[in-house]
Amino acid sequence: MNIRNLAFKILLSVERDSAYSALALNHCIKENKLNSVDSSFLSALVYGCIERQITLDYIIQQYSKIPLKKIDLKTKLILRLGILQLLFMDKVPDSAAVNESVKLAHKNKLSRSTGFINGILRSITRAEVKYTLPNEKNRVEYLSVKYSCPEEIVRLWSESYGEEITREILSSLSGRPQLTARVNTLKTNTSQLINELEALGVKARQSRLDKNAVTLSNTGSVESLKPFKEGKLYIQDMASQLCVKALSPKPGEVMLDVCSAPGGKSFTAAQYMNDRGRIYAFDVYEHKLGLIRDTAKRLGINSIRTALRDASDEKSELDFAEKVLCDVPCSGLGILSRKPEIRYKKDILDNTLPELQYKILCNNARFVMTGGTLVYSTCTLNPNENNKNAERFLREHKSFEPLALDLGVKSKINEPDNMLTLFPSSGETDGFFIAAFRRVSAD
Repeated sequence: MNIRNLAFKILLSVERDSAYSALALNHCIKENKLNSVDSSFLSALVYGCIERQITLDYIIQQYSKIPLKKIDLKTKLILRLGILQLLFMDKVPDSAAVNESVKLAHKNKLSRSTGFINGILRSITRAEVKYTLPNEKNRVEYLSVKYSCPEEIVRLWSESYGEEITREILSSLSGRPQLTARVNTLKTNTSQLINELEALGVKARQSRLDKNAVTLSNTGSVESLKPFKEGKLYIQDMASQLCVKALSPKPGEVMLDVCSAPGGKSFTAAQYMNDRGRIYAFDVYEHKLGLIRDTAKRLGINSIRTALRDASDEKSELDFAEKVLCDVPCSGLGILSRKPEIRYKKDILDNTLPELQYKILCNNARFVMTGGTLVYSTCTLNPNENNKNAERFLREHKSFEPLALDLGVKSKINEPDNMLTLFPSSGETDGFFIAAFRRVSAD
């Protein structure tokens, strides 16, 4: 089994077909029945090339007489793989990195490129200084190349959060993020689950942020674990769990989860409610609603009702509810370590997105009962999608007041106490934003 060729094919599908790296990687591992060693090497190659793409391309430019834009995509991918192994994977011998890259070119009918690939890689092995970064005086370009993040994102974070926090965010983008699971308290408790997992060789530790959350390592395929199959846990980042804690749903209440898929927040809410009450989980795609129903069945949850609905449709009417969650579509800048390829999307800072998010928030705020709670959240780090939308909502909706958050996490930036920006640099959560409001009167 040629692992480098598998990595090449995955990277090609990500670049050419806009495939998601995690899904393509997991499919490849299962299809080829890779063992843990081969799976780890494949993952390191795929994620390494995507996470370091800007850095790797910058290095190619230093050695190539051909402009980067004129280098064929397949040739470029092989060069990225080769340079990654030479400079960022200590356990791969230089000779293997070079020779296997040339073989990879032959295997993929790129014989015309073999000399070019061989020449660049061998030049790197001979160089005393392997590569240089841009001048540090140009902070945005320097940080962009060093941490392989587009300049527009670096600029946004630097202007919004300052350089110290920006560097912390950028440093957190490489490597696999912490895996966190929610304990299904309808079937078990944290200590029992930890004991079950450890008996299977899984390392599990209770989160300091929530007694019903556990961090996991050495899991292998989580879906194959007996406790997972029995519905005793599901994967959910700590930020999403804190979002539900902010909503604080209680037994017997009615809750609306207006952009629900894949349903994790509804599942967690059902546990807060002891599965008593009604949770309406909405999405615009039927197949996603099917996944929510399937998982709810595995978890033994009966309080969730699913329905097709566009959260931005102003003509769509719903019954009033004590709790309404607007976890809106966003740019995803808080989860770049989980989905590294999205940082390169051309429309990643789409200026029309905040207006859509605000429309969803306003449209569904109508259904909050007087005295009820409204939570607005995103998994991004962009004040235009986060704080500015929340501040605008309060200015334009006098029937709501800010609801102070007490989630056991101190904000790193200056923001009102009903808003919380979570940064992935803490190592405990994804990048995330939560804002809470209470309805104090009818419109």
